Amino acid sequence: MAIKIEMPKLSDTMEEGVIASWNVSEGDKVQAGDIIAEVETDKATMEVEAFDEGTVLKILVGEGDAVPLGGLMAVLGEEGEDISDILDGAGSDSSSSKEEVQETASEEKEETTSESSSGLTSPKSEPSTDSTSDNGRIKASPLARNMAEDRGIDLGRVDGSGPGGRIIKADIENFKESAQPAAASASAPSFKSLESREVKVSQMRKTIARRLSESKFSNPHFYETIDIDMKAAMAARSSMNEANEVKISFNDIVVKACAIALTRHQAVNSSWHGDVIKEHGDVHVAVAVAIDEGLMTPVIRHTDQKGLAQISSETKELAGLARDRKLQPEQMEGSTFTISNLGMFGIEEFTAIINPPNACILAVGAIRDVPVVENGEVVPGKRMKVTLSSDHRIVDGAKAAEFLNTVKNLLENPLSMLL
Repeated sequence: MAIKIEMPKLSDTMEEGVIASWNVSEGDKVQAGDIIAEVETDKATMEVEAFDEGTVLKILVGEGDAVPLGGLMAVLGEEGEDISDILDGAGSDSSSSKEEVQETASEEKEETTSESSSGLTSPKSEPSTDSTSDNGRIKASPLARNMAEDRGIDLGRVDGSGPGGRIIKADIENFKESAQPAAASASAPSFKSLESREVKVSQMRKTIARRLSESKFSNPHFYETIDIDMKAAMAARSSMNEANEVKISFNDIVVKACAIALTRHQAVNSSWHGDVIKEHGDVHVAVAVAIDEGLMTPVIRHTDQKGLAQISSETKELAGLARDRKLQPEQMEGSTFTISNLGMFGIEEFTAIINPPNACILAVGAIRDVPVVENGEVVPGKRMKVTLSSDHRIVDGAKAAEFLNTVKNLLENPLSMLL
């Protein structure tokens, strides 16, 4: 009996997964527990394992294709087994990929719109057929032909990646201009324009767009900024790093100060739940980490109960996992407060969008060399601005200001964090 391999639910917010890579090929034999594929979810790249043994009879989706939850990915069974009923039931065509289906549908929609608006068929339009006669006609989708004509690309020089070598939209977009013979020109251009391109939206970027849009337009944000004297914190950090193997960063010190302040201002360590506001008893601080695909927020749990060395070690470990896309969903869930630091990029001040369901997020800027007045004299100073974004349904202006003043006092008197 053939066995369907379907897209599993790999995170609590996952709606579809993208095949990052297949670790098996058709005809391979697998055992229960073998990792057969890696799937990109909205949070991380996760491994998919086989729960049964058998031969990989059919792989139905290619690398880079998105599959909805429960969607058919592959079929296992005995070698030579007839699986036509499964393929028919899934509505699959072994000669077409998901990308081809989507592209053809998009092209038909564009052509229909054009015809209905003008009453005429574009002279560039061609029948959207996947078949190719033996008369030497190059097999390409209508959209690919139109794009090639617009860009002056000879289809005969393009390698098709679609079924049966068919040229599709992506092949035209990825075609290298350098592969074309140089056109005769009286004078060479002084510069080369960058080529426009479309970037496929990753599962992570889709989730970031959805969650932050909901946060920005559903939660009434307000912002408060405070300027902090960092001279004492810098001196304390220098002393700690001389005496310890684990190197403490300024971000670690800010995380610790916020964790202590959250225990004193529980309204900031809260979340909105409709009829009730939940004031969290635990302090779990998320630290924003920038990666190529977007932003990840690993969580340091029970942050208020940990020393600077432990916070530093955990932050470095979690940031490394985030950049390698190896964070597990449970390592990014359950935060009660978030910190976003752009100081290392020279950003002096910014506002951040609240990371739901948190009530607040702290945006940390760079430490600046500025003149300050001390005892009536102008002296060199080290200052840092932080901005608290707050959900006004939960936190009022005065409560946010009190929290910021506590953070300021802790950072300006770092030894008080040891009490």
